[in-house]
Parts: sequence; C-alpha cells; structure tokens
Amino acid sequence: MLGTIINIITVLVGSSFGLLLRKKMPEKIIKTVFQGMGLFTLFLGFVMAMKTNSYLILVFSLVIGGVVGEVIDIEEFIEKVVGKVKNKMKFGGEKFSEGLLTAFLLYCIGSMTILGAFEEGMKGDATLLITKSVMDGFSSIALASAFGVGVAFSVIPMLIFQGGLTLLAIYFGEFIDASLINELTAVGGILLIGLGINILEIKKIKVFNLFPALIIAVVLAWIKLEYNLEF
Repeated sequence: MLGTIINIITVLVGSSFGLLLRKKMPEKIIKTVFQGMGLFTLFLGFVMAMKTNSYLILVFSLVIGGVVGEVIDIEEFIEKVVGKVKNKMKFGGEKFSEGLLTAFLLYCIGSMTILGAFEEGMKGDATLLITKSVMDGFSSIALASAFGVGVAFSVIPMLIFQGGLTLLAIYFGEFIDASLINELTAVGGILLIGLGINILEIKKIKVFNLFPALIIAVVLAWIKLEYNLEF
C-alpha cells in the first residue's frame, strides 16, 4: 500500500502548512476561504454526479441508503465519537466534522482514487495514487486553512477506505467493472453537493446518514451488470 502511505504523508504535511496559515489569517479571510471551498465542493459534486450511467441507481441508492442511515443514525454516532475525541485531545472546533468529511470525500470518493487503488493492487503500480497524493497535499493546505485540524484526521478513514480498496483489488480486482466505479463516484458526488450546501449554511443535510448509499450503489450496479438489466 505504498500509494496510500505516501498519500497519508502528503495530506498530513499539507494540513500542517494549512493550520499554520489558519493561525495567521484574519477571521474574515478564513470565512471567505471557507465559502470558496463550499462553492468548489458544490462544483466538484455536480461533476462527479454526472458520471452515473443510470439515474434509477442513483435515486434508489440515495433513498435506500438514506433510510438505512436514518435507522442506524450514523450522524449522531459520528458526532458523539468526534465530540469525545475533541474533548480528550483538547482541540478541534465547530468545523472539525465538516473538515474531516469534506477532506475524506474529496480525497477518496472519485475515479482517480478507485482506479489508482486497483492499479496498485492488481499490477503493483502506485503511479496514479502518487500523482493523486501530490494533488491532495496541495488541496489539504487550502482545506486545513478553512476547516482546521479535522482535515488531518481524514487520513484515518483514508487508510481504511483507500487501503481497503487496494487489498480488495489484490484478490477481486478482475471482477470490478468500470460501471461500478462510475455509480460509486456519482453517489459520492451527490454527497459532496449535500456537504457543499452544509458548508454554505444553506440548509443542514445529514450527509453521514446518506453514506450507506455508496454501498447500495455498488450492489445495484453489480445486479444490473450481472443480470444484464436495463434500468
């Protein structure tokens, strides 16, 4: 998992620079940067969402995933965990959760991440992930300057998700079709749109409770592919 390890290092280094900038920037500049990141998040979300090949998969993934997420109430669980971490380690802020979630979605839910993890797992080639790592390093400077230390903590879910994809590709990579990647990316894009709306304080959306939609999208895309269905 060389690519993921390098990715984690670049994000931590970039986040450190971003946190240093944050301490020296006036509050009004931080607010403007924060709004800019919200607009960028919306833009990227729309771009990713358009990768879907089936609007029905997108809709059903969000509906089913949202119901599952609400029943489990992932949002409340995450907030409690984050609250305990912040209290014990005496840092963070009101944007901790948003910083962690924004960084994770930007870094991990996309074609470059998934394809890079599969290339390293199946071929041992980490070139794509290393290229992505450089991009993420620079992105983390801007993110950390706007959101704070939560961005640095995104390396934990990154290790689990991106590293997990690499390990998955070692054993099952040949069974993964591009259509599954597209649907996963599209649902991730919708989640980014929701996150962008939260960042801009337009309306509070429980993005964490929509996370099961990512799994549902892959399952539905696999069913469509396996049984050659038209929807």
